[in-house]
Amino acid sequence: MLPPQRTARQRIIDLLTGTRLSSNQLAQTLGLPERQIEEHLTHVVKSIARDRSRRFILEPSTCPDCGFVFRDRTKLTKPSRCPICRGEGISRPRYGIEPSPSQSGRSFRRFPLPSPESP
Repeated sequence: MLPPQRTARQRIIDLLTGTRLSSNQLAQTLGLPERQIEEHLTHVVKSIARDRSRRFILEPSTCPDCGFVFRDRTKLTKPSRCPICRGEGISRPRYGIEPSPSQSGRSFRRFPLPSPESP
């Protein structure tokens, strides 16, 4: 029997791991509409947030005319125009998944330490 196919969200996670892609690139690769990819991305972000070994990376959109960077934007979609120069040639945001930086300096113990004896 053949194994079940991976879901669209699982394939998006596989594609974004270790690289940066826009929603348009993901849509072309997966053969899905771009709007559907953007809807899946909101759920991918939630899934990755629960996994402490990985983190979701968002490279913000930029305006090529004035250089404005949309750092504070929380939406995963492309902005329609620049708030500074009103230009409409905004680059698409790019997404990626990377391993989380190690939590060095922290040590976890499985068993409690023995309590110090009182005199």
